[in-house]
Amino acid sequence: MASTAPRELNKLGQSLWLDNITRDLLDSGTLKGYIETKSVTGLTSNPTIFDNAISKSKWYDEEILRQLDQGHKGEKLFFKLAIQDLSRAAELFLPVYESTGTVDGFVSLEVSPLFAYDTQATVKQAQELHAEAGVPNLFIKIPGTTEGLPAIEEAIYAGVPVNVTLLFSTDQYIAAAEAYMKGLERRAAEGKSTDVRSVASLFISRWDTPVADKVPAEIKNTLGLAVGQQAYAAYRDVLESDRFQRLQNLGARPQRLLFASTGTKDKAASDILYIKGLAAPNTVNTMPEGTLLAFADHGEVGEVIPRHGGDFSKVLKAHQDAGIDLTELSHTLQSEGAKGFVKSWHELMEAIESKSKVLT
Repeated sequence: MASTAPRELNKLGQSLWLDNITRDLLDSGTLKGYIETKSVTGLTSNPTIFDNAISKSKWYDEEILRQLDQGHKGEKLFFKLAIQDLSRAAELFLPVYESTGTVDGFVSLEVSPLFAYDTQATVKQAQELHAEAGVPNLFIKIPGTTEGLPAIEEAIYAGVPVNVTLLFSTDQYIAAAEAYMKGLERRAAEGKSTDVRSVASLFISRWDTPVADKVPAEIKNTLGLAVGQQAYAAYRDVLESDRFQRLQNLGARPQRLLFASTGTKDKAASDILYIKGLAAPNTVNTMPEGTLLAFADHGEVGEVIPRHGGDFSKVLKAHQDAGIDLTELSHTLQSEGAKGFVKSWHELMEAIESKSKVLT
């Protein structure tokens, strides 16, 4: 019997988003079914997802040929394909977007990671992509690296909804929240609307993989959850701060905390580990398709994260006592994540080039 857990999470105020997008998911009606039966209210994407969909299927062949005939290739061709898919997905989520007062129902598209060190190029592409898609419920994903923070502020100031990605620690989350509020404050100072939406995506499961063989068995697979709980407490601090309250009085809405990378990496652990353990109101959990199906099948909602985050301090200390430098690890994870984005982007461009040659 299917679990009622997805609906229960929705009721307590957490959004379930799917971390996947393919043309087949749209054409087959599968995504529509997930919205209707599994309480899915949004969607995220990344270059690896598109790489697999384009290189390992024929779903895009006809459209690639059409785009090639129009003179589009490489990055331009990819964004044409991605915007087509995400615009269709955005339309499916439009009723959610409208019924939640434009809080939920978003889809996400990533800027080129090759612009990571170029603020103006990132903002320019973010504006162009959002305008080309022409849908209100589209986030543009920008990495929350040190170099990405100015681009996040500038994009928000420019009125572009942003999904801040590649956040791993509470400090990195707070920096992203600062960039968001700076962008809004600049808009407010010029009399512009402060209603520019954003989410801050904190990567969870990647914390546990590198420490799996370095910590006692009793705390294995607990670090990601503890980091998530710590960030949630900081998130509540931001929302209750005088600074954000002033912005809220001017029409700003919260930059919602989003738990990302919530598919379980350890085959010996529960396949719903990072869904059950991160239930919290006014947050988002975006999950791979397999995790969504598992949660819909046998999921259960765990104890809701308390306002103060719970006992994360004990868990973090236990890892430090085991010799884990949490600050260094957070920097390493973000750096490796950024490099991984670039690698995935190059692989995606190579896949498009190879497919283009085969089709012509």
